Amino acid sequence: MLCNDQNGPKVSGIVALVKFGYMLENPWMLRYSLCDNDWVRESNSAASYSSDKSTAAENQQERLSVQERKCWFLAGLIEGEGSLCVSIKNHKPSRFGYLVDPEFFIYQHKNRRGLLELARDVFDTGRITPKVGNEDVLVYSIVSRRLLIERVLPFYERYMAFSFKTRDFHLFREIVMAMECKRHRDPHGLIAIVRMAYQMNMEGKQRKRSIDEVIGRILRDYTPNADPLIGEDIVRTAWRHAG
Repeated sequence: MLCNDQNGPKVSGIVALVKFGYMLENPWMLRYSLCDNDWVRESNSAASYSSDKSTAAENQQERLSVQERKCWFLAGLIEGEGSLCVSIKNHKPSRFGYLVDPEFFIYQHKNRRGLLELARDVFDTGRITPKVGNEDVLVYSIVSRRLLIERVLPFYERYMAFSFKTRDFHLFREIVMAMECKRHRDPHGLIAIVRMAYQMNMEGKQRKRSIDEVIGRILRDYTPNADPLIGEDIVRTAWRHAG
C-alpha cells in the first residue's frame, strides 16, 4: 500500500488489485518513476509475457551455429540470384542427338565475389568462373549430378521451403532422380524429362528450340523393337508352306 512521510510517498507492501465480482482483465502494478517523481501504471501480464517471448527468441537465435546462419543467409541469396536449370544441348555423338545437363548457378558481380565464396564454403564444392560474354559477372556452379543429389537437393529441402521457385525445384528434383535411374537412355524417358524441363523457368520461353523440335529429333532415329513372336510366326508359316 501507499503511505506518505516527510520524504515523499513510499510503497510499504504489495496490494492485489481487484474489482468486486470479477478479476481485472489486465492486472497492473504501480511503479514509482525516479525520472518524473510520479507514479506510473505498469502492466504485469501481456507486456511482460511478450517481453519474455522476445528474450527467448533472441536467445534461440544466439544459439544458432555459425554454419546454420550461413545457410539461412545463403538461402536468401539463392532466392534472388540463384537458379536451377536443365540445359538441353545439341550433341551429335549422343544416342538421341541431345545432352541433358541439370545445373545449379548463382550469379554475382565480380565485386561481390565473397558471396560466391560463401556458397562454395557452405556446399563444400563448386566452381567460380567468369560468365561467358561478360567477365564482370561471376558464376558459381555445381554441375555434377552426384553432388546435386548430395548437396543441393537437401539444402533446398531444408532451407528453401518458402521459396517462390518451389515448382521449379520439384521439377528439377524429378529430372535429376529420373536421370539417376537412367531413364534418359530410353527415348520415352528422355522425352518425359524434356517435357518437365520445358515447364521450368517461365515455361521454357527462353529456350532456342521448341519442344516439338526436340522431341522430333529424339524420335527421328528411333525404331521400336519388333515383336519377337511375329518374327517367329513368320518363320514357322514359311516352313509349313515349304513342306
